[in-house]
Amino acid sequence: MKYSRLTKEQLEEMHQEFSKFLATQSIDADEWQKIKESSPETAEQEIDVFSDLVWEGVLNKVEYLEHYSKNQIHLFHMLESKMNLIAIRIKDKEINLLTDEGYRWLQEHLMDEAVEFFSAAKDYNEDRNLDKFKIIRQGAQITKGELYNYFKKLIKK
Repeated sequence: MKYSRLTKEQLEEMHQEFSKFLATQSIDADEWQKIKESSPETAEQEIDVFSDLVWEGVLNKVEYLEHYSKNQIHLFHMLESKMNLIAIRIKDKEINLLTDEGYRWLQEHLMDEAVEFFSAAKDYNEDRNLDKFKIIRQGAQITKGELYNYFKKLIKK
């Protein structure tokens, strides 16, 4: 398995897609029930393959990721051959960006000397989607890139 298995809830939400996936392998509902009962390891393998297909589809579309921690924000722009990063770090350890108050503080004090901006670019390893997946597994969220693009303009000034 390349990524991770979808949760039971995710599989339930994707019931129709999973049924279509099984149908492409000539497995109908009755056959699937038999496989689950007589060969649970085969059923697990089918779920793993389906999970990887779902992840591949999602990851192919990911352009922006955001990761927040107590005193840092990492904004990623996932391009074709590399990823660009804008990092915002708060030097004041009392500020917690994970709270509404801390995030509001950042909005009001962007040009404060306690706020540091960094930018970098990194080539992907061998597998671009796997690199994206690892960042998501570390807690990043898929976004539309508004915050990345806002800070990109701000840093250029």
